[in-house]
Amino acid sequence: MAHAPETSRSGDTVSMRAEGEISAADAQLEGAAAIAARLAANIELVLRGKHDEIKLVIAALACHGHVLFEDVPGTGKTVLARAIARSIEDSVFARVQCTPDLQPSDVTGVNIYDQKLRDFEFRRGPLFANVVLVDEINRAMPKTQSALLEAMAERQVTIDGQTYVLPQPFLVLATENPIEFEGVFPLPEAQLDRFFLKARLGYPDEDEELGVILDQQEGHPLDRLQPVVGVAHLAQLEAALSSVYVDDLVRRWTISLVRSTRELPEISIGASVRGSLALERASRAWALLDGRSYTTPEDVERMFAPVLGHRLMFSPTFIAESRGQSKEEILVEVYRRCTELAPPPELAEKWSTRN
Repeated sequence: MAHAPETSRSGDTVSMRAEGEISAADAQLEGAAAIAARLAANIELVLRGKHDEIKLVIAALACHGHVLFEDVPGTGKTVLARAIARSIEDSVFARVQCTPDLQPSDVTGVNIYDQKLRDFEFRRGPLFANVVLVDEINRAMPKTQSALLEAMAERQVTIDGQTYVLPQPFLVLATENPIEFEGVFPLPEAQLDRFFLKARLGYPDEDEELGVILDQQEGHPLDRLQPVVGVAHLAQLEAALSSVYVDDLVRRWTISLVRSTRELPEISIGASVRGSLALERASRAWALLDGRSYTTPEDVERMFAPVLGHRLMFSPTFIAESRGQSKEEILVEVYRRCTELAPPPELAEKWSTRN
């Protein structure tokens, strides 16, 4: 595990206690990185050629966040969700197929009167699972969307005045189909902001698609997937994030970068403070998953589009100017303009002594 430079030395000596604390932190980070690598490698057994996308989802899982996929059908989103659930020992997977007639109680649960007991009994909905795939969330009516997003934010549901805590870990993978616009209820910007990050899987290349076909010659590889981590391992992964070093220059630049989205004329509504929190935390998670104990400006740049892209509302003029460009190209241009207002920090000299 690569290390950040020491910033709290007194002269040329470090106390034995400080050395012990550093060693303990290093061991924690190395253990967490190994857990993440083991989880990613297991998922890649059934989802070929999506290493970075899998890392994004694991980063969200480590940060207690949720992921929104905007992708065409048949790219492996359900396989990804099931693979994550199967890779975690004793975890439960649930799938919600959203339709316009889906009610909030269909996903959160409902109280049913038991005539024998002469009392109401709570029947839990599919949200009471560890990994929940919400397919085509924009086909659900706004009140059902609100119920889903409330559970995601609060990690609990309230039914008839009674609060029920959702299980841990709790990861929601929601999907949107970008090519259909009839019979859908687009998520408002305030609700999009509740998703930790937004990603897409996309189609595999030719060799990877051939590999997918060969993998399923004798049954689906999901049926052969075995758990490789436990719930305690995920708690260790989350706890290790606090030990990832973030230089003050990087942290302040992260904030400046988010604030610049509120100043660009191309953006009518910029990222909120929730965006700053998510970008800083996601950058630490990405560094950890890369096997580093410190973040760099490159981590912030890598997480800019997934974390902030869905939190921005562009002006009509900019949308017209960007016609014909993909969303990825648009966000690359937005990042470039943001860095004109908030240039990346110069850390090469300061970090030249890194071990």
